[in-house]
Amino acid sequence: MGTIHLFRKPQRSFFGKLLQEFRLVAADRRSWKILLFGAINLTCTGFLLMWCSSTNSIALTAYTYLTIFDLFSLITCLISYWVMMRKPSPAYSFGFERLEVLAVFASTVLAQLGALFILKESAERFLEQPEIHTGRLLVGTFVALSFNLFTMLSIRNKPFAYVSEAASTSWLQEHVADLSRSLCGIIPGLSSIFLPRMNPFVLIDLAGAFALCITYMLIEINNYFAVDTASAIAIALMTFGTMYPMSVYSGKVLLQTTPPHVIGQLDKLIREVSTLDGVLEVRNEHFWTLGFGSLAGSVHVRIRRDANEQMVLAHVTNRLYTLVSTLTVQIFKDDWIRPALLSGPVAANVLNFSDHHVIPMPPLKGTDDSNPVTSTPTKPSSPPPEFSFNTPGKNVSPVILLNTQTRPFGLGLNHGHAPYSSVLNQGLGVPGIGATHGFRTGFTNIPSRYGTNNRIGQPRP
Repeated sequence: MGTIHLFRKPQRSFFGKLLQEFRLVAADRRSWKILLFGAINLTCTGFLLMWCSSTNSIALTAYTYLTIFDLFSLITCLISYWVMMRKPSPAYSFGFERLEVLAVFASTVLAQLGALFILKESAERFLEQPEIHTGRLLVGTFVALSFNLFTMLSIRNKPFAYVSEAASTSWLQEHVADLSRSLCGIIPGLSSIFLPRMNPFVLIDLAGAFALCITYMLIEINNYFAVDTASAIAIALMTFGTMYPMSVYSGKVLLQTTPPHVIGQLDKLIREVSTLDGVLEVRNEHFWTLGFGSLAGSVHVRIRRDANEQMVLAHVTNRLYTLVSTLTVQIFKDDWIRPALLSGPVAANVLNFSDHHVIPMPPLKGTDDSNPVTSTPTKPSSPPPEFSFNTPGKNVSPVILLNTQTRPFGLGLNHGHAPYSSVLNQGLGVPGIGATHGFRTGFTNIPSRYGTNNRIGQPRP
């Protein structure tokens, strides 16, 4: 019997566990800065949403969504700190690195959903354009721009920094890079800022603020309210185009795919491992991205019987560990046995249905119209066959293939031989007599030729 706990502690709820983990993260001094920026972000977002309502500007609303995205990025940064504090558990043997990948994927997808919502609202406004008040439009633009840039440049967000560099470039980055090359040709000192490509988050903040400034000027000069809707569409498209490559990259990591830029290096390492001393075959290799910048993999290695398992394991791990941080190597020795061909009389203790593959012989025709010399049908008007001594069924010896499949021992399975009496009681036909199929391994003594029988004292039918 197990231990009886009279006063067992009640299990904590989900929110209780979440609060406990939050306290663990808040105890680290590095997270205080993130929590401070998160509080400032909530305040700025509240003011911006009020100004969006007072100005009736959908372009400012689209730009405010970038501030909300900054809040998601701060939460992702906190999750990254929590992942570094937690160690792998029996339930999560690979650790919690995939949690920050999931946070990046969720943040970028939510940003794209916000952009789609802005596009839908903008399409409705084209049918009936409302009046835009520019009183707080420019103020809200500079408040949002200042806070976004200050957050991006002050907080080192490891997950988003890695994704922005590893993911493919967006169309906005490509166009800006073309303009930057021309500008850096005139002013070479700007190459360190604009080349090879700008930070996508800083770039979209600057582009959105520029679109709002143009909106403010055109509304103030000509009362052209439709430009607010056009600016909202432009900001939504830039947001969608910037977040889409990051969603694709993080989604591929969640799907456990192999990064394309490391496939060639992995193939080279596998070829090097296959040439190690004692290694016969490398198979069932599988490598996938565990988190941002970390690979996991498993491989099966077949070695010679006389090879040292620990030595081969050390060499294989040393070769692959340069690229794969979490590696599982399964080594097994070669147990291959060549199949043997036995012909002629076979001993009785060799035959066993569970250990051999028996080739069933085709049924023979009735013996009423057979020639006892050639064991072939005779015809009154035909001459005797020329190859009467090599006809099928006369001089062909039984062929038995030994089973080369190895059995797993130590699993509590019964590996005994089946008794021959149980085989004989199953109604198997006798070869060479009737029209039913027969197995020549069903008898204790097997004749070496067809057409004969070893039943002593019984007449042959």
